[in-house]
Amino acid sequence: MLTLIIRATVIYLLVLLVFRLMGKRQIGQMQPFELVLTLIIADLATIPMTEAAVPIMHGVVPLLTLVVVHYFLTIISMKSTKVSQFISGKPVIIVNPNGVDFKALQKLDVTMDDLFEAMRALGYFDLQEIQYAIMETNGSISILPKSAFSPVENRSLNLDVEESQVSISLIAGGKVMKENLEKAELSISDIEEIMKKADIENIKDILILSINKTGNIYIQAKNQPYKVFDINYKGENLT
Repeated sequence: MLTLIIRATVIYLLVLLVFRLMGKRQIGQMQPFELVLTLIIADLATIPMTEAAVPIMHGVVPLLTLVVVHYFLTIISMKSTKVSQFISGKPVIIVNPNGVDFKALQKLDVTMDDLFEAMRALGYFDLQEIQYAIMETNGSISILPKSAFSPVENRSLNLDVEESQVSISLIAGGKVMKENLEKAELSISDIEEIMKKADIENIKDILILSINKTGNIYIQAKNQPYKVFDINYKGENLT
């Protein structure tokens, strides 16, 4: 029993040292090779802690080896852009002034729901507010808002402004969001009228179609620039 306690303590202190040497990144901020290293360390650490028959050095040596590998990968990545891009990837623009880049989303295996979730987490609820959105190498999304939607203290400017409008998706990735359609008090025929205005023939071709309480429509076909226009909308259930 005492042996297991000592082994567990030694491995714990060693793993703590390893993570201290790796820096203070959170899981969501780790580069791919750092996350892989973390998973391997967790697996290696459990073996000598629980298996008394396994020499403790069989855990210590691999852990120290990984620390050395991580150190050299970090140094090489800092000195070589190509190596850094190979190991960690590179940022990808997924929203540009023309709207959502459908090919980029497909390449990254990111859905519209993933994009909207990241937008909301950053305080943006409408694609019309965004100039650029960039998928960073650690999986997070950075947003550059349009000038009109840049954060500003309106009260400090003594401005009277209208309350912001939250839009809801009616179509995403070519699929009709029936629950949202009912909430917006719209029908398929209404959608077809919107499609005619946007010169889109097939629902499956629509990457995103959203509406806010004032009847402001945001629509984008796959691999096409987005379009924005207003309709005579009288729905009252949007919040």
